[in-house]
Amino acid sequence: MTDKSEYETLQRTFRIEAPAQYNFGFDVVDRHGEDPSRRALLWVDAQGRETKDLSFRDISQMSNRYANVLRSQGVKKGDRVFVMLPRIPEWYGILTACHKLGAVAMPAPVILMPSDIQYRLSKGSAVVAITNEANRTKVEEALSAIGSQALQRRFLAGGGADGWHDLEALATKSSSELSRADVEPTAAGDPFIIYFTSGTTRYPKMVLHSCDYPLGHLRTAALWHGLNDTDLIWVVSDTGWAKSAWGLYGQWVIGAGLFVHNAEGRFNAKLTLELMTTKGATVFCGPPTVYRMLILEDLGNYDYSGLRRFTSAGEPLNPEVIKVWKDATGKTIHEGYGQTESTLLIGTYPFMDVKPGSMGRPAPDLTIEILDEDLKPLPVGETGFICVRTEPRKPVGLFDGYLEDAGENARVFRDGWHNTGDKAFKDTDGYFTFVGRGDDIIKASGYRIGPFEVESVVQEHPAVAENAVVASPDALRGEIIKAFIVLAPGHSASDTLAKEIQDFVKARTAPYKYPREVEFMTELPKTVSGKIKRAVLRNREIERKKGKAGLGGG
Repeated sequence: MTDKSEYETLQRTFRIEAPAQYNFGFDVVDRHGEDPSRRALLWVDAQGRETKDLSFRDISQMSNRYANVLRSQGVKKGDRVFVMLPRIPEWYGILTACHKLGAVAMPAPVILMPSDIQYRLSKGSAVVAITNEANRTKVEEALSAIGSQALQRRFLAGGGADGWHDLEALATKSSSELSRADVEPTAAGDPFIIYFTSGTTRYPKMVLHSCDYPLGHLRTAALWHGLNDTDLIWVVSDTGWAKSAWGLYGQWVIGAGLFVHNAEGRFNAKLTLELMTTKGATVFCGPPTVYRMLILEDLGNYDYSGLRRFTSAGEPLNPEVIKVWKDATGKTIHEGYGQTESTLLIGTYPFMDVKPGSMGRPAPDLTIEILDEDLKPLPVGETGFICVRTEPRKPVGLFDGYLEDAGENARVFRDGWHNTGDKAFKDTDGYFTFVGRGDDIIKASGYRIGPFEVESVVQEHPAVAENAVVASPDALRGEIIKAFIVLAPGHSASDTLAKEIQDFVKARTAPYKYPREVEFMTELPKTVSGKIKRAVLRNREIERKKGKAGLGGG
């Protein structure tokens, strides 16, 4: 399945080394900016009509102006800057400005509500807030709830308002020149960026990455995406999530250009397919939810010849989706795996065959094993935790730890390993297959069942647009499998259809894996980053069964 010689060669030769001093803004953006023709960004507005084509020199000068504005307001190395902006060119300039100054960027998704913003501003100890008019009132409400006068440096991109600086007006008056000598130097291990986790089971954790983090994304961009400096890559992600970093840092280190669509509102599959195939993108990366929605369209109406590689990460991608996509487009989707806490850890690389349902093999410079709770190796085929070796040194790109969470750090960093908390198994070819989060595993009638393996079979049914499988308490079996299903257009919920789907699964997998209960929903609960909240569904089932037990015992 794998070109073993190429993989083994990379294991010997591929290394990511960070210099003692490293600054993404100066060492990457400004360096590429020396060539005025090198494209950094092709931006398209929400409707897909207006475009802006920016070079690295454009980003360099834009970031210098923003950095000089922030410097004039006293922003310095180590200060935390909350940035909540949509997918606009200014976001890239502002983040680069923060990186040049050594300020710690704290990106936030624009779909956050005031309570979410309040948590991030307060927990993250931000000293600067940057947003736009569309999100200003939410940020103001959050700041009012905090009741602190500490955050007085507030900037609006694209205009001004009472109590806010007009960032663009100030930037226009500022110099487009900035040199290393003007700012404090940044070491590779200095704080760089803080991301907040999705919060699938608890309040979001603060993930701190250091200044060498962009170099770690060479695994993502060079190995997995297979990019060179002539590529134009589209990575679908809101600017507030770490997935946006998966489509920025490694790509710019290489010198590839980014395609950015400032999508608004509900996902538009038709427009996505149109832009994907007409704007010059050569590589596309999207989460499974995007692919699941794309295959509901008539894929045969588009020309994919300009696109040479498709990738997916964020959650496991159902084999049925991979098959439908391949049959319709002639292109294979290559899966990858990593977390907010890391860069790419495991992937299906260009020289590897795809095993549908598998994430691929570990990045060749990393030692990744399947271990039990005591960090003991497990045999091939047995499910355990995905663990990354951190000794004799922590891999470049792996996070420094959770801020203000010593207990969690002690749990995930232990005995020379980082335990991701995700479960998988490894086959005889060295491919890893995702099973689920540790708390997602279903224990029914003595069997341990990963939700993804059941969801993948359910997803094959033509009536299913999307589904999630969780454990539901059962007096006899301990737990049973329950499937929550969103139907595809043209299908209606009924007991007959539920039975049909159950029989469909029974015929295609081991009998103990079929969902004994089915519930149809109009939509699945998801985090703001688009991941299915299985914990919400699982807890709802626990409460529902408790209620039934209470009624029965009265």
